[in-house]
Amino acid sequence: MKKLSIILLTTVLTASVVAQDSKTGWNFGALPAITYSTDQGFQYGALVNLFDYGDGSIYPDYYHKIYIEASTFTKGSSILRIMYDSDYLIKGIRYAVDLSYMPDFAYDFYGFNGFGSVYNSAWTDDEVVDGNQSDDYRSRLFYAMKRNLFRFKNDFIGNIGDNNWHWNAGLSIQQFKVDYLDVTRFNKGKDSEDPKYLNPDQMTLFEYYTGAGIISEEEADGGWITGIKGGISYDSRDQRACPMSGIWAETGVEVAPSFLGSESTFGKLYFTWRQYFTLKEDDLSFAYRLGYQTTLFGDVPFYYQGQVIVSELRGALSEGLGGSKTLRGLLRNRVVGDGFAYANAELRWKMVRFRFINQNFYLGTNYFVDAGMVTSPVDVDIQAFSSYLAANHPGESVENYLIDQKDTPHIAAGLGLKIAMNENFIISADIGKALKEQDGSMEFYIGLNYLF
Repeated sequence: MKKLSIILLTTVLTASVVAQDSKTGWNFGALPAITYSTDQGFQYGALVNLFDYGDGSIYPDYYHKIYIEASTFTKGSSILRIMYDSDYLIKGIRYAVDLSYMPDFAYDFYGFNGFGSVYNSAWTDDEVVDGNQSDDYRSRLFYAMKRNLFRFKNDFIGNIGDNNWHWNAGLSIQQFKVDYLDVTRFNKGKDSEDPKYLNPDQMTLFEYYTGAGIISEEEADGGWITGIKGGISYDSRDQRACPMSGIWAETGVEVAPSFLGSESTFGKLYFTWRQYFTLKEDDLSFAYRLGYQTTLFGDVPFYYQGQVIVSELRGALSEGLGGSKTLRGLLRNRVVGDGFAYANAELRWKMVRFRFINQNFYLGTNYFVDAGMVTSPVDVDIQAFSSYLAANHPGESVENYLIDQKDTPHIAAGLGLKIAMNENFIISADIGKALKEQDGSMEFYIGLNYLF
Protein backbone atom coordinates (compact mmCIF):
# COMPACT_ATOMS: atom_id res chain seq x y z
CA MET A 1 0.00 0.00 0.00
CA LYS A 2 1.56 3.28 -1.06
CA LYS A 3 1.07 6.02 1.49
CA LEU A 4 2.02 9.65 1.75
CA SER A 5 2.91 10.41 5.32
CA ILE A 6 3.76 13.75 6.85
CA ILE A 7 4.90 13.55 10.44
CA LEU A 8 4.95 16.67 12.58
CA LEU A 9 6.57 15.95 15.92
CA THR A 10 5.77 18.82 18.27
CA THR A 11 7.01 19.82 21.70
CA VAL A 12 7.79 17.24 24.36
CA LEU A 13 6.07 18.38 27.56
CA THR A 14 7.63 17.04 30.70
CA ALA A 15 7.18 17.65 34.39
CA SER A 16 8.40 16.34 37.71
CA VAL A 17 5.61 15.85 40.21
CA VAL A 18 6.00 15.41 43.96
CA ALA A 19 9.73 16.28 44.02
CA GLN A 20 12.10 18.58 42.20
CA ASP A 21 14.68 15.82 41.76
CA SER A 22 13.95 14.03 38.46
CA LYS A 23 14.87 10.67 40.06
CA THR A 24 12.12 10.79 42.69
CA GLY A 25 8.34 11.03 42.80
CA TRP A 26 6.01 10.96 39.83
CA ASN A 27 7.42 12.03 36.47
CA PHE A 28 5.55 12.20 33.22
CA GLY A 29 6.26 12.77 29.55
CA ALA A 30 3.50 13.87 27.18
CA LEU A 31 3.91 13.72 23.42
CA PRO A 32 1.41 15.58 21.25
CA ALA A 33 1.75 14.50 17.63
CA ILE A 34 0.11 15.14 14.28
CA THR A 35 0.31 12.66 11.40
CA TYR A 36 -1.24 12.60 7.97
CA SER A 37 -2.06 9.69 5.70
CA THR A 38 -3.81 9.84 2.35
CA ASP A 39 -5.86 6.81 3.42
CA GLN A 40 -6.81 7.77 6.97
CA GLY A 41 -6.50 11.56 7.04
CA PHE A 42 -5.05 13.62 9.89
CA GLN A 43 -4.33 12.03 13.25
CA TYR A 44 -4.45 14.07 16.40
CA GLY A 45 -4.16 13.11 20.03
CA ALA A 46 -1.65 12.55 22.79
CA LEU A 47 0.60 9.94 24.39
CA VAL A 48 1.31 10.15 28.11
CA ASN A 49 3.83 8.07 30.10
CA LEU A 50 3.78 8.38 33.90
CA PHE A 51 6.46 6.87 36.15
CA ASP A 52 6.58 6.67 39.95
CA TYR A 53 10.22 6.57 41.15
CA GLY A 54 9.31 6.84 44.84
CA ASP A 55 12.36 7.92 46.85
CA GLY A 56 14.61 7.26 43.84
CA SER A 57 16.40 4.28 45.38
CA ILE A 58 15.48 1.96 42.47
CA TYR A 59 15.98 4.50 39.64
CA PRO A 60 16.03 3.97 36.63
CA ASP A 61 13.53 1.22 37.54
CA TYR A 62 10.17 2.44 38.80
CA TYR A 63 7.40 1.47 41.20
CA HIS A 64 4.44 2.13 38.91
CA LYS A 65 4.00 2.99 35.24
CA ILE A 66 0.85 4.24 33.53
CA TYR A 67 0.64 4.71 29.78
CA ILE A 68 -2.30 6.46 28.13
CA GLU A 69 -2.86 7.00 24.42
CA ALA A 70 -5.86 8.64 22.77
CA SER A 71 -5.63 9.52 19.11
CA THR A 72 -8.00 9.54 16.19
CA PHE A 73 -7.89 9.95 12.45
CA THR A 74 -10.23 12.30 10.63
CA LYS A 75 -11.62 9.35 8.65
CA GLY A 76 -12.41 7.33 11.75
CA SER A 77 -9.50 5.06 12.71
CA SER A 78 -8.43 5.43 16.33
CA ILE A 79 -6.18 4.18 19.10
CA LEU A 80 -7.68 4.30 22.58
CA ARG A 81 -5.41 2.60 25.09
CA ILE A 82 -4.53 2.57 28.78
CA MET A 83 -1.85 0.32 30.26
CA TYR A 84 -0.60 -0.14 33.83
CA ASP A 85 2.59 -1.95 34.84
CA SER A 86 4.07 -2.55 38.30
CA ASP A 87 6.16 -4.92 40.38
CA TYR A 88 4.63 -3.56 43.57
CA LEU A 89 0.83 -3.71 43.23
CA ILE A 90 0.78 -7.45 43.97
CA LYS A 91 3.53 -8.57 46.32
CA GLY A 92 6.10 -10.72 44.54
CA ILE A 93 4.36 -10.47 41.14
CA ARG A 94 4.81 -8.13 38.23
CA TYR A 95 1.40 -7.25 36.83
CA ALA A 96 0.58 -5.53 33.54
CA VAL A 97 -2.94 -4.81 32.31
CA ASP A 98 -3.87 -3.37 28.93
CA LEU A 99 -7.30 -2.16 27.82
CA SER A 100 -7.52 -1.04 24.19
CA TYR A 101 -9.91 -0.38 21.36
CA MET A 102 -8.36 0.08 17.92
CA PRO A 103 -10.56 0.42 14.85
CA ASP A 104 -8.63 0.32 11.57
CA PHE A 105 -10.40 1.09 8.31
CA ALA A 106 -7.41 0.17 6.11
CA TYR A 107 -5.76 -2.80 7.81
CA ASP A 108 -3.06 -4.32 5.62
CA PHE A 109 -3.74 -7.79 4.21
CA TYR A 110 -1.22 -9.38 1.82
CA GLY A 111 -2.30 -12.99 2.10
CA PHE A 112 -0.41 -15.84 3.74
CA ASN A 113 2.96 -17.60 3.62
CA GLY A 114 5.27 -14.71 2.77
CA PHE A 115 6.61 -14.97 -0.76
CA GLY A 116 3.97 -17.64 -1.41
CA SER A 117 1.58 -14.69 -1.80
CA VAL A 118 2.54 -12.32 -4.59
CA TYR A 119 2.66 -8.57 -3.92
CA ASN A 120 2.13 -6.41 -7.00
CA SER A 121 3.03 -2.78 -6.24
CA ALA A 122 1.77 -1.62 -9.65
CA TRP A 123 -1.78 -2.52 -8.62
CA THR A 124 -1.65 0.06 -5.81
CA ASP A 125 0.35 2.80 -7.57
CA ASP A 126 -2.18 5.62 -8.11
CA GLU A 127 0.38 8.09 -9.48
CA VAL A 128 -0.96 10.11 -12.42
CA VAL A 129 1.37 10.57 -15.43
CA ASP A 130 0.29 12.81 -18.32
CA GLY A 131 -3.22 12.91 -16.89
CA ASN A 132 -3.62 9.13 -16.72
CA GLN A 133 -3.05 6.35 -14.24
CA SER A 134 -1.23 3.18 -15.19
CA ASP A 135 -3.26 0.46 -16.91
CA ASP A 136 -2.08 -1.88 -14.16
CA TYR A 137 -3.59 0.26 -11.39
CA ARG A 138 -6.46 -1.30 -9.43
CA SER A 139 -6.76 0.44 -6.07
CA ARG A 140 -4.30 1.99 -3.65
CA LEU A 141 -6.17 -0.07 -1.01
CA PHE A 142 -6.23 -3.35 -2.93
CA TYR A 143 -4.25 -4.94 -0.07
CA ALA A 144 -6.51 -3.69 2.73
CA MET A 145 -9.58 -4.62 4.75
CA LYS A 146 -11.47 -3.31 7.74
CA ARG A 147 -10.36 -4.64 11.15
CA ASN A 148 -11.55 -3.40 14.55
CA LEU A 149 -9.83 -4.81 17.63
CA PHE A 150 -10.99 -4.76 21.24
CA ARG A 151 -8.44 -6.12 23.74
CA PHE A 152 -8.36 -6.74 27.48
CA LYS A 153 -5.01 -8.28 28.34
CA ASN A 154 -3.59 -9.30 31.74
CA ASP A 155 -0.02 -10.52 32.21
CA PHE A 156 1.53 -11.86 35.43
CA ILE A 157 5.21 -12.57 36.11
CA GLY A 158 6.47 -14.11 39.34
CA ASN A 159 9.85 -15.21 40.65
CA ILE A 160 11.08 -18.78 40.78
CA GLY A 161 13.34 -18.83 43.82
CA ASP A 162 15.77 -15.95 44.33
CA ASN A 163 17.43 -15.97 40.92
CA ASN A 164 16.56 -14.57 37.47
CA TRP A 165 14.02 -17.23 36.54
CA HIS A 166 10.33 -16.36 36.43
CA TRP A 167 6.99 -17.95 35.70
CA ASN A 168 4.60 -16.21 33.31
CA ALA A 169 0.83 -16.39 33.04
CA GLY A 170 -1.74 -14.41 31.16
CA LEU A 171 -5.39 -14.03 30.27
CA SER A 172 -6.46 -12.06 27.22
CA ILE A 173 -9.91 -11.41 25.80
CA GLN A 174 -9.93 -10.05 22.26
CA GLN A 175 -12.61 -9.35 19.70
CA PHE A 176 -11.64 -9.07 16.04
CA LYS A 177 -14.34 -7.51 13.85
CA VAL A 178 -13.45 -7.98 10.19
CA ASP A 179 -15.21 -6.65 7.11
CA TYR A 180 -14.69 -5.60 3.53
CA LEU A 181 -13.11 -2.23 2.85
CA ASP A 182 -15.55 0.65 3.30
CA VAL A 183 -14.91 2.39 -0.02
CA THR A 184 -17.59 5.01 0.65
CA ARG A 185 -15.60 6.31 3.61
CA PHE A 186 -12.46 6.84 1.53
CA ASN A 187 -14.38 8.42 -1.35
CA LYS A 188 -16.05 11.00 0.86
CA GLY A 189 -15.60 14.47 -0.63
CA LYS A 190 -14.19 13.13 -3.93
CA ASP A 191 -15.81 12.92 -7.34
CA SER A 192 -15.23 10.09 -9.77
CA GLU A 193 -12.66 12.13 -11.73
CA ASP A 194 -10.41 12.53 -8.69
CA PRO A 195 -7.27 10.31 -9.01
CA LYS A 196 -7.77 9.34 -5.34
CA TYR A 197 -11.32 8.14 -6.00
CA LEU A 198 -11.66 4.40 -5.41
CA ASN A 199 -13.68 2.36 -7.88
CA PRO A 200 -16.51 0.78 -5.81
CA ASP A 201 -16.55 -2.19 -8.17
CA GLN A 202 -12.87 -3.02 -7.68
CA MET A 203 -12.48 -6.00 -5.37
CA THR A 204 -9.70 -6.23 -2.78
CA LEU A 205 -7.42 -9.19 -2.14
CA PHE A 206 -9.46 -9.98 0.97
CA GLU A 207 -12.58 -10.31 -1.19
CA TYR A 208 -10.73 -12.64 -3.57
CA TYR A 209 -9.71 -14.84 -0.63
CA THR A 210 -13.22 -15.01 0.82
CA GLY A 211 -14.75 -15.58 -2.61
CA ALA A 212 -12.38 -18.49 -3.25
CA GLY A 213 -13.03 -19.99 0.18
CA ILE A 214 -9.43 -19.62 1.33
CA ILE A 215 -10.94 -17.61 4.18
CA SER A 216 -14.09 -19.39 5.30
CA GLU A 217 -17.45 -17.71 5.68
CA GLU A 218 -17.36 -18.40 9.43
CA GLU A 219 -14.07 -16.55 9.88
CA ALA A 220 -14.61 -13.76 7.35
CA ASP A 221 -16.39 -11.47 9.83
CA GLY A 222 -13.93 -12.06 12.71
CA GLY A 223 -14.68 -13.38 16.17
CA TRP A 224 -13.68 -13.58 19.83
CA ILE A 225 -10.41 -15.09 21.07
CA THR A 226 -9.94 -15.84 24.78
CA GLY A 227 -6.36 -16.89 25.34
CA ILE A 228 -4.84 -18.52 28.43
CA LYS A 229 -1.06 -18.35 28.51
CA GLY A 230 1.64 -19.93 30.64
CA GLY A 231 5.41 -20.19 30.45
CA ILE A 232 8.79 -19.42 31.96
CA SER A 233 11.31 -16.64 31.39
CA TYR A 234 14.84 -15.65 32.32
CA ASP A 235 15.73 -12.00 32.86
CA SER A 236 19.19 -10.73 33.79
CA ARG A 237 18.91 -7.29 32.13
CA ASP A 238 20.49 -4.39 33.97
CA GLN A 239 17.40 -2.27 33.18
CA ARG A 240 14.21 -2.56 31.14
CA ALA A 241 13.98 0.43 28.82
CA CYS A 242 17.39 0.15 27.14
CA PRO A 243 19.48 -2.69 28.60
CA MET A 244 23.25 -2.49 28.29
CA SER A 245 23.85 -6.09 29.38
CA GLY A 246 22.01 -9.29 30.18
CA ILE A 247 19.59 -11.79 28.67
CA TRP A 248 15.82 -11.73 28.43
CA ALA A 249 14.40 -15.03 27.19
CA GLU A 250 10.93 -16.52 27.36
CA THR A 251 8.96 -19.51 26.17
CA GLY A 252 5.42 -20.64 26.70
CA VAL A 253 2.16 -21.90 25.31
CA GLU A 254 -1.08 -20.04 24.65
CA VAL A 255 -4.33 -21.99 24.37
CA ALA A 256 -7.61 -20.59 23.07
CA PRO A 257 -10.43 -23.06 23.88
CA SER A 258 -13.65 -22.90 21.91
CA PHE A 259 -15.77 -23.19 25.07
CA LEU A 260 -14.50 -19.71 26.05
CA GLY A 261 -15.76 -18.19 22.81
CA SER A 262 -13.13 -18.91 20.15
CA GLU A 263 -14.30 -20.25 16.78
CA SER A 264 -12.05 -23.30 17.26
CA THR A 265 -9.72 -24.69 19.90
CA PHE A 266 -6.05 -24.17 19.15
CA GLY A 267 -2.69 -23.81 20.86
CA LYS A 268 0.50 -21.96 19.96
CA LEU A 269 4.09 -22.26 21.17
CA TYR A 270 6.25 -19.15 21.39
CA PHE A 271 9.94 -18.59 22.12
CA THR A 272 11.97 -15.37 22.24
CA TRP A 273 15.64 -14.79 23.08
CA ARG A 274 17.03 -11.27 23.55
CA GLN A 275 20.63 -10.54 24.53
CA TYR A 276 22.49 -7.28 25.22
CA PHE A 277 26.24 -6.49 25.18
CA THR A 278 28.03 -3.38 26.43
CA LEU A 279 30.63 -2.17 23.93
CA LYS A 280 31.34 1.11 25.71
CA GLU A 281 30.12 1.68 29.25
CA ASP A 282 26.88 3.69 29.40
CA ASP A 283 27.07 4.74 25.73
CA LEU A 284 27.37 1.93 23.17
CA SER A 285 25.70 -1.48 23.09
CA PHE A 286 24.77 -4.31 20.73
CA ALA A 287 21.43 -6.11 21.05
CA TYR A 288 19.78 -8.94 19.17
CA ARG A 289 16.47 -10.79 19.30
CA LEU A 290 15.51 -14.24 18.00
CA GLY A 291 11.90 -15.35 17.90
CA TYR A 292 9.94 -18.44 16.89
CA GLN A 293 6.23 -19.20 17.00
CA THR A 294 4.19 -22.11 15.70
CA THR A 295 0.81 -23.79 16.00
CA LEU A 296 0.84 -26.89 18.21
CA PHE A 297 -2.70 -28.08 17.55
CA GLY A 298 -6.06 -26.98 16.19
CA ASP A 299 -7.13 -24.60 13.44
CA VAL A 300 -6.21 -20.97 14.01
CA PRO A 301 -8.64 -18.35 12.62
CA PHE A 302 -6.98 -16.31 9.89
CA TYR A 303 -7.36 -13.05 11.81
CA TYR A 304 -5.23 -14.40 14.68
CA GLN A 305 -2.38 -15.85 12.63
CA GLY A 306 -0.48 -12.58 12.60
CA GLN A 307 -0.41 -12.15 16.38
CA VAL A 308 3.11 -12.33 17.84
CA ILE A 309 2.72 -13.83 21.33
CA VAL A 310 4.96 -12.49 24.10
CA SER A 311 4.95 -12.67 27.88
CA GLU A 312 4.30 -8.92 28.13
CA LEU A 313 3.06 -6.37 25.61
CA ARG A 314 5.47 -3.50 24.82
CA GLY A 315 3.33 -1.49 22.40
CA ALA A 316 -0.17 -0.94 21.11
CA LEU A 317 0.14 -3.98 18.84
CA SER A 318 2.25 -7.13 18.67
CA GLU A 319 1.62 -8.59 15.25
CA GLY A 320 3.18 -9.02 11.84
CA LEU A 321 5.68 -10.01 10.68
CA GLY A 322 6.37 -6.69 9.03
CA GLY A 323 6.00 -3.24 10.51
CA SER A 324 7.26 -1.12 13.38
CA LYS A 325 7.30 -3.86 16.04
CA THR A 326 8.74 -6.81 14.13
CA LEU A 327 10.45 -6.31 10.74
CA ARG A 328 11.00 -2.60 10.18
CA GLY A 329 10.97 -1.63 6.50
CA LEU A 330 8.67 -4.46 5.40
CA LEU A 331 5.03 -3.87 4.57
CA ARG A 332 2.86 -4.29 7.65
CA ASN A 333 1.68 -7.92 8.02
CA ARG A 334 3.64 -9.02 4.94
CA VAL A 335 4.78 -12.33 6.51
CA VAL A 336 1.93 -14.36 8.02
CA GLY A 337 1.97 -18.12 8.54
CA ASP A 338 1.03 -20.99 10.82
CA GLY A 339 4.58 -20.77 12.12
CA PHE A 340 7.34 -18.22 11.63
CA ALA A 341 10.80 -17.19 12.80
CA TYR A 342 12.35 -13.75 13.01
CA ALA A 343 15.55 -11.97 14.06
CA ASN A 344 16.64 -8.41 14.81
CA ALA A 345 20.19 -7.13 15.31
CA GLU A 346 20.82 -3.58 16.47
CA LEU A 347 23.73 -1.31 17.41
CA ARG A 348 22.68 1.38 19.92
CA TRP A 349 24.65 4.54 20.60
CA LYS A 350 23.71 7.07 23.28
CA MET A 351 25.56 9.97 21.70
CA VAL A 352 24.80 12.98 23.90
CA ARG A 353 23.60 13.36 27.49
CA PHE A 354 22.23 16.61 28.89
CA ARG A 355 19.98 18.21 31.51
CA PHE A 356 16.82 20.05 30.47
CA ILE A 357 13.86 21.33 32.55
CA ASN A 358 15.40 19.59 35.55
CA GLN A 359 15.31 16.17 33.82
CA ASN A 360 17.98 13.80 32.50
CA PHE A 361 18.00 13.37 28.70
CA TYR A 362 20.06 11.57 26.11
CA LEU A 363 20.07 11.64 22.32
CA GLY A 364 20.80 8.31 20.67
CA THR A 365 20.91 6.50 17.36
CA ASN A 366 20.38 2.87 16.39
CA TYR A 367 21.40 0.89 13.30
CA PHE A 368 19.60 -2.37 12.54
CA VAL A 369 19.02 -5.38 10.33
CA ASP A 370 15.71 -7.30 10.61
CA ALA A 371 14.80 -10.64 9.03
CA GLY A 372 12.00 -13.22 9.19
CA MET A 373 10.26 -16.00 7.30
CA VAL A 374 7.36 -18.45 7.43
CA THR A 375 8.44 -21.85 8.77
CA SER A 376 5.02 -23.54 8.70
CA PRO A 377 2.63 -22.38 5.96
CA VAL A 378 -1.09 -21.83 6.15
CA ASP A 379 -2.92 -24.40 4.04
CA VAL A 380 -3.92 -22.55 0.87
CA ASP A 381 -5.72 -24.45 -1.90
CA ILE A 382 -4.14 -22.98 -5.03
CA GLN A 383 -6.28 -25.13 -7.31
CA ALA A 384 -9.47 -23.84 -5.68
CA PHE A 385 -8.23 -20.28 -6.12
CA SER A 386 -7.44 -20.98 -9.78
CA SER A 387 -10.95 -22.37 -10.31
CA TYR A 388 -12.43 -19.30 -8.63
CA LEU A 389 -10.51 -17.01 -10.98
CA ALA A 390 -11.58 -18.98 -14.04
CA ALA A 391 -15.23 -18.76 -13.03
CA ASN A 392 -15.33 -15.17 -11.77
CA HIS A 393 -12.33 -13.34 -13.24
CA PRO A 394 -11.56 -14.95 -16.59
CA GLY A 395 -8.20 -14.00 -18.00
CA GLU A 396 -6.54 -13.56 -14.61
CA SER A 397 -3.67 -15.87 -13.75
CA VAL A 398 -3.29 -17.55 -10.38
CA GLU A 399 0.46 -16.82 -10.57
CA ASN A 400 -0.36 -13.14 -10.01
CA TYR A 401 -1.63 -14.09 -6.53
CA LEU A 402 -0.17 -17.37 -5.32
CA ILE A 403 3.03 -19.34 -5.85
CA ASP A 404 3.54 -22.90 -4.61
CA GLN A 405 6.95 -22.50 -2.94
CA LYS A 406 8.51 -22.47 0.49
CA ASP A 407 9.18 -19.09 1.99
CA THR A 408 12.68 -17.60 2.08
CA PRO A 409 14.06 -14.87 4.38
CA HIS A 410 12.57 -11.39 4.21
CA ILE A 411 15.28 -8.85 5.10
CA ALA A 412 15.31 -5.12 5.83
CA ALA A 413 17.87 -2.67 7.19
CA GLY A 414 17.76 0.85 8.54
CA LEU A 415 18.55 3.32 11.27
CA GLY A 416 16.80 5.34 13.93
CA LEU A 417 16.91 8.29 16.29
CA LYS A 418 16.04 8.17 20.00
CA ILE A 419 15.34 10.94 22.51
CA ALA A 420 15.10 9.63 26.07
CA MET A 421 14.03 11.32 29.32
CA ASN A 422 15.11 9.79 32.63
CA GLU A 423 16.13 6.58 30.80
CA ASN A 424 12.51 5.34 30.56
CA PHE A 425 10.47 7.75 28.42
CA ILE A 426 11.90 7.20 24.94
CA ILE A 427 10.69 8.83 21.74
CA SER A 428 11.68 6.69 18.78
CA ALA A 429 11.95 7.33 15.03
CA ASP A 430 13.05 4.50 12.72
CA ILE A 431 13.37 4.25 8.95
CA GLY A 432 13.77 0.84 7.32
CA LYS A 433 14.34 -0.34 3.75
CA ALA A 434 13.18 -3.74 2.47
CA LEU A 435 15.87 -5.49 0.44
CA LYS A 436 13.39 -7.23 -1.89
CA GLU A 437 10.74 -5.47 -3.98
CA GLN A 438 8.16 -8.08 -3.00
CA ASP A 439 8.34 -6.76 0.58
CA GLY A 440 7.77 -3.10 -0.32
CA SER A 441 10.18 -0.21 -0.42
CA MET A 442 10.84 2.07 2.56
CA GLU A 443 8.85 2.62 5.77
CA PHE A 444 9.08 5.32 8.45
CA TYR A 445 7.89 5.01 12.06
CA ILE A 446 7.52 7.34 15.02
CA GLY A 447 6.57 5.93 18.39
CA LEU A 448 7.87 5.09 21.84
CA ASN A 449 10.63 2.79 23.14
CA TYR A 450 13.29 0.62 21.57
CA LEU A 451 12.04 -2.35 19.59
CA PHE A 452 13.15 -4.80 22.31
